[in-house]
Amino acid sequence: MKRLSILLAVMGAAASPTYAAEQGERIEIKGELIDTWCYFSGVMGGPDAVVGSAHHTCALWCSAGGIPVGLLGEDGKVYMVLKIDGDDTSASGDTLLSLASHQIEADGLYYERDGLNYIVVENVVSDNGITYRNHEDYGPVPGFALPEPKE
Repeated sequence: MKRLSILLAVMGAAASPTYAAEQGERIEIKGELIDTWCYFSGVMGGPDAVVGSAHHTCALWCSAGGIPVGLLGEDGKVYMVLKIDGDDTSASGDTLLSLASHQIEADGLYYERDGLNYIVVENVVSDNGITYRNHEDYGPVPGFALPEPKE
């Protein structure tokens, strides 16, 4: 019983917000809130096909369906968004839906574990809306969305 009590105490300490906050690195980052499924799977084309207004509706559906939202930073890294701007329901909350495909500047805590990047956005410093690539830039069917012809 004593071992179980110690194990539970250690697990509780490791899961506490204080422990996580001590490990985070404060960063300020600019980037676009993206749909991670389409970005990583390639199902809708390459990385250029799944950003901006051309992909906005899909990003909304994926976020509403529980697909994790990422922040594609100007540094080229994707940060999984764990929480944003005090919204306790970020995994599927209205805050993320209202910011889908937006270019933002975020202040928050950065975590890296097992090669993955995570961010807890504490403040959206600026929201520039949807500013990156759209159908007017690409035409109705972007060339990179067409399959390669077979020889």
